[in-house]
Amino acid sequence: MKYLHLIWAALFRRKTRTILTLLSITMAFLLFGLLDAVRVSFAEAGQSANGAERLQTGAKLSFIQPLPKSLQARIAQVPGVKDVAHANWFGGAYQDAHNQIFTFAVSDNYLDVYPEVTVAPEERKAFDATADGVLVGDILVKKYGWKVGDRIPLMSQIFPNKEGSKNWSFQIVGTMKSKDNKAFQSQMIVMHWKTFDETTPYNRGAVGWYVSRVADVNESDRIAKAIDALSVNSDHETKTQTEQAATRNWIKQMADIGLIVTSIMGAVFFTLVLLTGNTMMQAVRERTSELAVLKTIGFSSPKVLALVLAESVLLLLLGGLVGLGLVSLISLVLPAMSGGMITRTHVYASSWAIGIALAVAIGLVIGALPALRAMRLNIVDALAGR
Repeated sequence: MKYLHLIWAALFRRKTRTILTLLSITMAFLLFGLLDAVRVSFAEAGQSANGAERLQTGAKLSFIQPLPKSLQARIAQVPGVKDVAHANWFGGAYQDAHNQIFTFAVSDNYLDVYPEVTVAPEERKAFDATADGVLVGDILVKKYGWKVGDRIPLMSQIFPNKEGSKNWSFQIVGTMKSKDNKAFQSQMIVMHWKTFDETTPYNRGAVGWYVSRVADVNESDRIAKAIDALSVNSDHETKTQTEQAATRNWIKQMADIGLIVTSIMGAVFFTLVLLTGNTMMQAVRERTSELAVLKTIGFSSPKVLALVLAESVLLLLLGGLVGLGLVSLISLVLPAMSGGMITRTHVYASSWAIGIALAVAIGLVIGALPALRAMRLNIVDALAGR
């Protein structure tokens, strides 16, 4: 702290260059924080107290392989299973094929295994009584301006209807809301499995996956093995896992979020090292005579080394802290901006720790070469301009 004023003066000797460099560092750490929020949100998908009570059973070979509906009654008889529901992927899109909406055809008791999802009693009754009725997540209702009673067209990229068209029409009879703001149903559409099965000629009584609610989460492993044992050595062997594990595997089959985030951040910080390294080299080169004067008045070579390294680390820390601070502000509105896909509303202490550690490490790396050059500086040659 004794030489902070000296380090600060050296850092802002060229204000325009320093500010532009700080902006680059800030944007890099802003991107780091936002991408980390994406990574954590996908990693935590399906992780909740209610989710711990649920098991998902799908085909062992591939999640697109259907299962027989007769399996539901057998799963329900497994000791420890409280309730069993089933669902099929519909693949809905609204107005445009690229405007995908998560749409599932579900059994009548599907919502019973998701106590964190609420539907008004009269709307649930209307859903049960309306063959072409759908329940829509409240996030989608706000996004598209829908209301109960509207008819909406949905295009399935997989399943045609009786007329051979992939354009379906449904009536909104209710809205699904999340008690804890984490239930994925708040941004999806559910339709009747029976209507789906009877309308499309391609399903023929098949089920995409089963969702079982267990009485004791400590018995989940035993129950999962018992469920899979029902279909062992058959043509429809199953794999049962917790909701979090199933969600994570499903996401990985679409994309490896961790690898994508790591690759992007690697490229960003590699560019940052080159940019800030060039800035520090130029800054030290411009101050050759000033550094020689410091040595002349008694600053030792190790002390000059420490001053340059401190300047480099301070540069990175300033930009990093501002970037992470901006992420903290943006995180407050990220769930709404992402339609609920990103659930983080603040920057965790671990993210702050990683960000600060990265700033210090990069500062030391980019400051090492100019600091060594300053330490080895010959006073006579430097003052002579050689």
